[in-house]
Amino acid sequence: MASSKRARSDATPRPRLPDARRRMIEGTIDSLRVHGASATSVDRVLASTGAPRGSVYHHFPGGRTQMITDAVTIAGELMTQFIEQLTREGDSAGALEQFGALWRRTLTDSDFRAGCPIFAVAVETNDDTPEFAASAAAIFERWHLLMTGMLVREGIAEERAQRLATLTVASIEGAVALCRVQRSTSPLDDTLSELRILLDAAR
Repeated sequence: MASSKRARSDATPRPRLPDARRRMIEGTIDSLRVHGASATSVDRVLASTGAPRGSVYHHFPGGRTQMITDAVTIAGELMTQFIEQLTREGDSAGALEQFGALWRRTLTDSDFRAGCPIFAVAVETNDDTPEFAASAAAIFERWHLLMTGMLVREGIAEERAQRLATLTVASIEGAVALCRVQRSTSPLDDTLSELRILLDAAR
């Protein structure tokens, strides 16, 4: 089995937090990306990080639910910062290229074990933890807005840009999931190639 360290990747930059809390947030993000929300427990995070058990309720008074919610929020903020930079400094073709390069590294460096922690939470939400769904929805909406804004600046009508932004986010998230089960970056490469053609034609 690949180590926790190997499962980490550039797709989720490291948060800057007090040491014990930082380690638990990092461990929770890594667990979400590899094991999903339902299998991410306090015991799993403590075992992978070496954080003291007594620090859990000091840093996360709400226990496991707060730990996962905080990890999703921080992972989302960090990825949003990256997407903001891509959409602010370049065009859609360049943004897709850089985002694709990031995910190829993530997948290969983790031996195709690591996916998106936001997606992991979104597909496993249930009535017992509405906080997870709310956090994931807010993050996806932010990514959608950033992508829409970039496409509008490229001359695409706003209504079409919104639809294309939805397609882009959904396609890449789905492609990453396919890459993991197929143990290949081909689904991501194919998806990005078709998205580039579509976005070019929409201008």
